[in-house]
Amino acid sequence: MELLTAGFGGAAQVATGVGPVLEKFDGISRIAVLRGGGLGDLIFAIPAMAALKAAYPEAALTLLGTPVQQALLAAVESPVDEFCLLPFAEGVRPGGEDHSELEGFFDRQRARPFDLAVQLHGGGRYSNPFLLRLGARHTVGTQTSDAVGLERTVPYIYYQHEPLRALEVAGFAGATPVDLEARLVPAAGVRAIRHAANDDGARPLVVIHPGATDPRRRWPVERFAQLAGSCAADGCRVVVIGDGSEHELGEQIAGTAASKSVESLAGKLTMAELVGLLADASVVVGNDSGPRHLAQALGVPTVGIFWVGNVINAGALGRAMHRVHMSWLTECPTCGIDITQVGWTAPRCAHDDSIVAGVEVREVYEDVRNLVATAVRRSPA
Repeated sequence: MELLTAGFGGAAQVATGVGPVLEKFDGISRIAVLRGGGLGDLIFAIPAMAALKAAYPEAALTLLGTPVQQALLAAVESPVDEFCLLPFAEGVRPGGEDHSELEGFFDRQRARPFDLAVQLHGGGRYSNPFLLRLGARHTVGTQTSDAVGLERTVPYIYYQHEPLRALEVAGFAGATPVDLEARLVPAAGVRAIRHAANDDGARPLVVIHPGATDPRRRWPVERFAQLAGSCAADGCRVVVIGDGSEHELGEQIAGTAASKSVESLAGKLTMAELVGLLADASVVVGNDSGPRHLAQALGVPTVGIFWVGNVINAGALGRAMHRVHMSWLTECPTCGIDITQVGWTAPRCAHDDSIVAGVEVREVYEDVRNLVATAVRRSPA
């Protein structure tokens, strides 16, 4: 039996979950979740959306997101029932904002009003006003000191594990956790195209993603190439992945590794093909980036290269299947500015030097070998 105690904003609190879990709202048939950004941003929100679906099983859950998220949702099974593409809007989906397009978007949403709107997009400076314009009966989300409030708000403090932050918000909507981290499976038919190149499937498959949105989070190309060559020498098939902007990175790694067992498919895969390839991998190696988070969600062992601050926000919780190598730098290697003060308002120097270059190839390689050799495999989500 759940224990009810004094709550926040007049709502009774259920003493379970990540932080307080408040009373559920009545009469919820449509839920909107606001979470823009990339693959990783969506994956961080999956546990919260699973919790919301479990708390309100009769409600349809609509994700307000971006094109890359739409592509991923088409390639996997998820808690999302409907997808709605966000218009360009400052702080929500950067781009060429069009006032009439924005007005049309909100008019369409208010014509089919949501009962509950949940903000999982940053601290709320831009996303909370955006969410309020949907006209939902109830609103829940995070809030920085300079953001407008919602009906129920969780204080936004930058250094918090993102999936747990989202689960804390879901708790304020009355939803208890189902999972602490995202669990995804490929959609029907995706597994049939899991092999990206001719291969009999007998060799262990090591997938490498060398990219990251912030170039400072990228392990040096020569380190990835050395790792790829060592894995190939062990009899593994090695595939380098990435989007179109990372094509050159992939070619450089494959060329430097100089092995027929190392190939780059960066910029060559559809989202469904990427999901299929990752689902078939023995191990995925990458920086703090969307494909590594996606591999983890698919139940595939990973080896991640992280700056220590990013481990707090985005690192895997377990270590049996997910190994984490951290750089402990706290200052820019070039100018010495403090890089621990991060977030929307923190100063950012102009230098893009890698802050994870100190992670040794030998250490990463040993973890890859260990995960391949012990064949730590996932069970269906």
